[in-house]
Amino acid sequence: MSSSAPSKKIIASYSGRLSKLFGKSNATTRNLKVIFHDFPGGAECFELMSRFCYNDGRTQINPSNISLLHCAAQFMEMNNSVSVTNNLLEQTEKSLEEINYWTWPELLAALKKCQDLLPVEKSSGVLQKCLDSLARRLALATEASPCPSNSPESSGFRFSCDSKSTESLKSSLSRATWWFEDLLILSPILVEKAVKSMVSQKLDHVIISRFLLYYQKSRFYTARPDEKRKVIETVIDTLYTLNGSSVSGKTLFGILRVSMTLNINKSSRKKLESMIGSQLDQATLDNLLFPSPYGINYLYDVNLVLRFLKAFMHGGISKVFGVRLGKVSQLMDLYIAEVAPDPCLKPSKFLALAMALPDSARNFHDELYRAVDMYLEVHAGLLEEEKLKICCALNYEKLSAEACVHLSHNKKFPSRSAVQALISQQYKLKSLLHGTNNSRSLTDSPSTSSEVRSKGKKDEASKQVVLYAGKLDISSESEKLRAHLQGMQWRVIELEKVCRKMQTQMAKILKSRVSSHGHTRSLPKLCS
Repeated sequence: MSSSAPSKKIIASYSGRLSKLFGKSNATTRNLKVIFHDFPGGAECFELMSRFCYNDGRTQINPSNISLLHCAAQFMEMNNSVSVTNNLLEQTEKSLEEINYWTWPELLAALKKCQDLLPVEKSSGVLQKCLDSLARRLALATEASPCPSNSPESSGFRFSCDSKSTESLKSSLSRATWWFEDLLILSPILVEKAVKSMVSQKLDHVIISRFLLYYQKSRFYTARPDEKRKVIETVIDTLYTLNGSSVSGKTLFGILRVSMTLNINKSSRKKLESMIGSQLDQATLDNLLFPSPYGINYLYDVNLVLRFLKAFMHGGISKVFGVRLGKVSQLMDLYIAEVAPDPCLKPSKFLALAMALPDSARNFHDELYRAVDMYLEVHAGLLEEEKLKICCALNYEKLSAEACVHLSHNKKFPSRSAVQALISQQYKLKSLLHGTNNSRSLTDSPSTSSEVRSKGKKDEASKQVVLYAGKLDISSESEKLRAHLQGMQWRVIELEKVCRKMQTQMAKILKSRVSSHGHTRSLPKLCS
């Protein structure tokens, strides 16, 4: 933008910036020309400012031009630094005090102009005042007509079969979401700023999340790939600032599948994975079956699921978390069984999946045992040491009797694992037998006061013994239970003989290598 010498006195009388510039120039200089390469708002804004100056400091200020005039006043320093009393900056700020009386279309028009002036508009203050006014109006409207449901699963497209309740629900939803369509004119940058103002005004986070999803879906119809990427990144970053319960896990998985085709930035992807991980107990097996990224031979993206688990475990420990942890453990057993047949899955990744959750997450390890069995069958070429590492994921005390018997005959498992499983079952059966004998002896003898107090606990223990005996498929008589125990002890003795033979062979090998190695490897504990 340029200003010639004939108009310099008029404009300089209102502009502190020009008056300073002309004051430094040579008084004898003629045909002075000033060029502004960075004038905010371009020619339109300069014309509005010039009309103000040539009209003796008067102009019509309205919502559609207030942002332009305010930016021009700041840029040209049209404030109290000049001698005139009716400076432009003061007039625009007085007009902004009437912002609460603007109509809704006028407010949207002002926001659209502010958006056109970005990034210059960030420092003027008009944008933030418009956003705050917008958020206040939406908050008041929501309080007057609250959304009928705070559940992220509820939607304007799901209604009751009852006609009266359907119409009522439609009406309530429309009153809570009437502004969605109007804000589609905003750019992703402005949407992010608008949501921050909504949050500060305590607008319902569920409604905000619905708007963001509506915004993404609507903008995707006509957006180019780079625009889609910017929109999805804004939606993710903004959802991350809301309450975790404001959007469902199913919706987040849908966003993730869309974002995978757009190559979003790492920060947004990490936030999305964190949100999904915090709601992993809501997921299903199909939700987790993402194909592995290009360049990795795994059938499914195991690393992605491990990141979900890491985010879930960061959720903390509580009573509610314990229930959620149990759901996640069941989900992971299904997932591990699904990926176990993958011939390209490395033992380290399989073990990481199996041990990602604490031992307390699973009450039984039978499902995990079957997954390990499948993995060892597909990866028959693993070394004994690798098999032992994988078996470390199993808690033999949490295996059922059937699983232990199956393991003891399973040639795919190392003999050491079979020994550990049988020993753990031996101790378990001994403790159950001991509890049964104690219960019978107490029943035969007269009850004392202390015995009566503990009767409830002993009855419960007896029920557990009967339940466990049922799982073993044997009768409740102690003689048959002892016979079964003796059979297991015989199996342990046979395996210990095999271990002693292996110990002798390994000792000879180690003895022959002791001169060339500074240390020897320790023998397996159960075989020593």
